[in-house]
Amino acid sequence: MFVYQELLARAAAHKPVRVGLIGAGKFGSMFLSQVPTTPGLKVSAIADLRPDAARKACAEVGWPEDLISEVVFTDDAMSMMATGDVDVIVEATGNPVVGLVHARESIRQGLHVVMVNVEADVLAGALLAEEARTAGVVYSMAYGDQPALTCEMVEWARTCGFNVVAAGKGTKYLPSYHASTPDTVWDHYGLTAEEAAEAGMNAQMFNSFLDGTKSALEMAAIANATGLTAPASGLLFPPAGMDDLAHVLRPVAEGGQLAGKGMVEVVSSLERDGRPVCRDLRWGVYVVIEAPNPYAAACFRQYGMNTDATGRYSAMYKPFHLIGLELNISILSAALLGKPTGSTLSFEGDVAATAKRDLAAGEVLDGEGGATVWGKLLPAKASLECSALPIGLAHGVRLKNRIAAGQIVTWGDVEIDETIEAVRIRREMEQRFG
Repeated sequence: MFVYQELLARAAAHKPVRVGLIGAGKFGSMFLSQVPTTPGLKVSAIADLRPDAARKACAEVGWPEDLISEVVFTDDAMSMMATGDVDVIVEATGNPVVGLVHARESIRQGLHVVMVNVEADVLAGALLAEEARTAGVVYSMAYGDQPALTCEMVEWARTCGFNVVAAGKGTKYLPSYHASTPDTVWDHYGLTAEEAAEAGMNAQMFNSFLDGTKSALEMAAIANATGLTAPASGLLFPPAGMDDLAHVLRPVAEGGQLAGKGMVEVVSSLERDGRPVCRDLRWGVYVVIEAPNPYAAACFRQYGMNTDATGRYSAMYKPFHLIGLELNISILSAALLGKPTGSTLSFEGDVAATAKRDLAAGEVLDGEGGATVWGKLLPAKASLECSALPIGLAHGVRLKNRIAAGQIVTWGDVEIDETIEAVRIRREMEQRFG
């Protein structure tokens, strides 16, 4: 990115890039841990439902007291954005309903917004990104999270002249995980509930990583930012290690598992019988590329690329991601370059609330990572055609109808308040981009 010298100049001129953080949870804390060692960057304010907990988080990640004393801690994110003391907003609440409201207000205030909140981005990011471009501010994915890192690899591949066959990430997956609940999640992580509680781990959040919901959201975000296609029947989660990506993630017609070229997909670190995949990509991201000509294919071989048997398909990957520790890249790209590290361009993929078990009329859905529904990736067109209820709005709503296990919940199946701003923003996005 080549912004470090400009960052030093900002520090020397006492004109730091000023950040307002909304949500001082795990992601926010990881970002905060990097602030004291980043010249030219200042956190002016932190908005959190528990300001004292946010102050404590700063201390726990190593901030000296004099640095903490310079920050305004508040529980009012909307007021924070109106102060004029911030340049970039980081939305890290993880709550899609409030995340949309925060992002739209940030844009209205003329502030760049880094959307850590992938749940909100998938719900209506296409509309917000368009509004940001019209307003002359940046609406950006969060570097360090897997969607932005994957989009970076897609950008690299296309800019180099390669055809992108597939892109995505790795995770730990078995089909049975779709039924996982917050009460059973720690069994899959090899932890007791007591150990998880002692470590401050949220059962519902970690369950969303396991039951496939987070993977679906992240792949929808990538599809919407790159134009890649979402699988027609949901993610396949094929087992594949780093050396097998180009072989597994090529079209079925050529011996792979993809319906076609140009798709998002998640690879599993487990074989279907539970055995670990060799050199798995559980924590990483990848892009599978196709050589545009025989000369380029020969170069793959000459320079030691891992290819499929034809030599035409190869893969680049990053085995790890550092989440909030890398967030500065997005913040500084927005503030210093006026560019996002990935941003929603269209509505290609959506994530539908899908029943984990037979659900009775009158039950209340508990949303992402809960005990009632998981999120299934669908092409946006298919989601709209079946009137699927987005997973981001499937929290705290009551069912009007019985839903069988594995069935997609529709808008007509729930009692929902259409006047809620997040619902109105989503409906507006559907009309604009559907």
